[in-house]
Amino acid sequence: MDQPSDLPTAATTPSGAPVLPDAAPEPQSPAVIRREDYKPFAWLVPEIRLEFDLGVDTTQVQAALKVTPNPEAEGADEIRLDGDGLVLEGVVVDGVECTDWRREGEALVIPLTRDEHTLTIVTRIAPSANTQLMGLYASNGMLCTQCEAEGFRRITFFPDRPDVLSVYTVRMVADKATFPVLLSNGNPVEQGALDGGRHFAEWHDPWPKPSYLFALVAGDLVARTDSFTTMSGREIELGVWVRSEDLPRTQHAIDSLKRSMKWDEETFGREYDLDRFNIVAVGDFNMGAMENKGLNIFNTKYVLADEDTATDDDFDAVEGVIGHEYFHNWSGNRVTCRDWFQLSLKEGFTVLRDQLFSQDLHGHAIKRIGDVRVLRAVQFPEDSGPFAHPIRPNSYKEISNFYTATVYNKGAEVIRMMRSMAGEEAFRKGSDLYFERHDGEAATCEDFITAMEDGAGLDLKQFRRWYEQAGTPKVTVEQRHEGDTVTLSMRQEVPATPGQPDKAPVPIPFKIALFDRETGQHSGEHLIVLNEAEQEFTFDGHASAPVLSINRQFTAPVAIERDISRDDLVFLAAHDDDAFARHESMQELLLTYLLGDGDDASREAIGTAAGAILADDMLDHEMRAELLTLPPFAYLAERSETYDPGAMVDQREGLKRWLGENFHHRFVDLHDRLADDARQEGPLGKQARRMRSLALAYIAANDAGEGAKRALEQYRKAKSMTERQGALGVLAGLDSPESEEALADFYSRFADNALVVDKWFTLQATALKTEVLAHIEQLCTHQAFTMSNPNRVRSLYGAMAGNPMAFHDESGAGYRMIADLILELNLKNPQLAARFVPSLGRFGRVEPKRSALMRAELERISAAGKLSRDVAEQVEAALG
Repeated sequence: MDQPSDLPTAATTPSGAPVLPDAAPEPQSPAVIRREDYKPFAWLVPEIRLEFDLGVDTTQVQAALKVTPNPEAEGADEIRLDGDGLVLEGVVVDGVECTDWRREGEALVIPLTRDEHTLTIVTRIAPSANTQLMGLYASNGMLCTQCEAEGFRRITFFPDRPDVLSVYTVRMVADKATFPVLLSNGNPVEQGALDGGRHFAEWHDPWPKPSYLFALVAGDLVARTDSFTTMSGREIELGVWVRSEDLPRTQHAIDSLKRSMKWDEETFGREYDLDRFNIVAVGDFNMGAMENKGLNIFNTKYVLADEDTATDDDFDAVEGVIGHEYFHNWSGNRVTCRDWFQLSLKEGFTVLRDQLFSQDLHGHAIKRIGDVRVLRAVQFPEDSGPFAHPIRPNSYKEISNFYTATVYNKGAEVIRMMRSMAGEEAFRKGSDLYFERHDGEAATCEDFITAMEDGAGLDLKQFRRWYEQAGTPKVTVEQRHEGDTVTLSMRQEVPATPGQPDKAPVPIPFKIALFDRETGQHSGEHLIVLNEAEQEFTFDGHASAPVLSINRQFTAPVAIERDISRDDLVFLAAHDDDAFARHESMQELLLTYLLGDGDDASREAIGTAAGAILADDMLDHEMRAELLTLPPFAYLAERSETYDPGAMVDQREGLKRWLGENFHHRFVDLHDRLADDARQEGPLGKQARRMRSLALAYIAANDAGEGAKRALEQYRKAKSMTERQGALGVLAGLDSPESEEALADFYSRFADNALVVDKWFTLQATALKTEVLAHIEQLCTHQAFTMSNPNRVRSLYGAMAGNPMAFHDESGAGYRMIADLILELNLKNPQLAARFVPSLGRFGRVEPKRSALMRAELERISAAGKLSRDVAEQVEAALG
């Protein structure tokens, strides 16, 4: 067998025993890491060579690090290398066996003189036993890695922090029959056969990168290949690697990659910089995807798609996530983060880039509405809850807990505000300057802001508060009209959040328009910026009081309170020429009714607006469906002073029934008339499918019998997963023979497709019906359910946590189910477990009886002991 260079076979303790990781370390309260304490690492690691002898059960890793003193750091006479769960088999310094190393917890400390050195360290790891899915782990017979944020230390000892940039060379040796494909970062250098049916491959990445971007994949895979010619004429080889049975579902992925590469050149001037770009789809993955340099590793959910197994939303998600990870090549890889407090530097900017990419390809309005819906349903509650934090946090105990909607989605909104204030051309100058200044560096949020000031000509001194303060600003707007002058009086308040009781005003840009009530027109859009706690803006030339359209295109991530009449909201819902603002007005009408007393006048106003939307022939059907979609329960909870889940379900579903009854004939007409259009490809087909499934939901809300018959017919005749899932979503919420038939058929038809079985679980777990919790408990014992696959856990438990009739069951059984899940996953997969804590942590906004039950489950988790750092930090924050 091909061996690494000669080294001692095992490092030993003074007693002669091998140095093994602790079998089951007692979890301890983790230390608080603070941004203000940042210091550069004492050593540079300009080069690392990794040699892997790969096996599913046992893998040996030899790491050769070239290290040199960091002239910008304090001197040190030793180097401290991070580790986690490693078996140490040897340490050599400059070719000589080292015996005076020591262990400090999981870390390895080696004495060194302040000179250049070569450290060679051999470790052994067990991929098949790695249930955390961090580091090198096994998934369906293949080996793959996930190193962000701190997974590389589970592969070898290394300064596992983002400001240590190294050039990587990787050699892999493996059994060829088991692992015929060997991939890593960069470009291939050499490959060949070895004795005993083994083979090797070597890869080299010339671009210095942090350890979190390291990647390796070994497995029995096939690739869909293509190429892309860059704007400078270089030809890049592209590959999407999957299991052979999944290859037919990869064309959309590689097409999406090529569109991403072209868009980034045209919009941001960023060209790809290696000869190869590979994507690998992995079935067991904690996150959505990972932007490892030249070798992106993806959850299969965001790679595999065809008409029979993926919905229109799935196709959009694949394209968006592939774009996101590709765009990281510059905003994250070529320019990376100095430390993890700067995470939004790469994630917020890249989320904005993928949002702009998707809206350029498919239209601004629908994409913007969808992005804001996610922000309000996920990030706004985060910003008002116990785990509220700035987009650039000041401290953490476990960095994995800060991969949040605040860092990602709010971070994107903050940079979008810069773009709105600067204009597209000036913003591009600022981003060009940022890339030029910091290419090849580990940068900070401050570096980005400074580049925007210098390149885009903005004064962002006060704007920096967006990075420093948590909480969603609340803006109150009052409108006065005197003579021909309109005055807007605006006040802002950033609410207190944990650790930040007092806040300062932030700059808030608003795009507004003032509509003439008679003509339904406005004279132009204005951009105003609210800088102070209180401020007034005046506009002349209005003989009569206009109707204010504010925060058009959602220029600022704030909550707005204003005294606007129902008539004016109905007017804007019918006439506003900004599609987002029109949708916003309809949502405000719905919220007024759902969060108020549910009075008849508010409901009639909704009916008037809905009638105008249904009659508007200028609307495409996708926009019509968006305008008629009710607010999600998560946003209703966020907007409620005290959230009563049971009462809100009754109120919301009652309104759905009322709309279904009042517009029954129109919804029936749409469902019938759009049947043929829904089977077409392209944008018109997508629009028809969206509206047809919504019409079906309203029909079923009014008449369950008719809805069941129509849904089963739609299910049987469906030519796409979008139509099939739309029908099944309605049927899952009904107690009917049609529901049982369709659910049984769906599972039987797609039992061998993991991603579609995930849909089957989710559709049942999100059903709004009385016995849903008992049904979910049965699904937990289904033969297809497993706790070892994150997608499957999310498909059932994640969906259940978002279902108010299941999670908020008044018995508290839903809360117990989630708490039991957290405790079961706590040490097996801490990242996944911690993701479920916030659902219990929002007890402060819920009515008292349920609130007490939620808190009791958190206290039970806290008292259980042996909590992972991930779970412990979340529970501690939730309990205050």
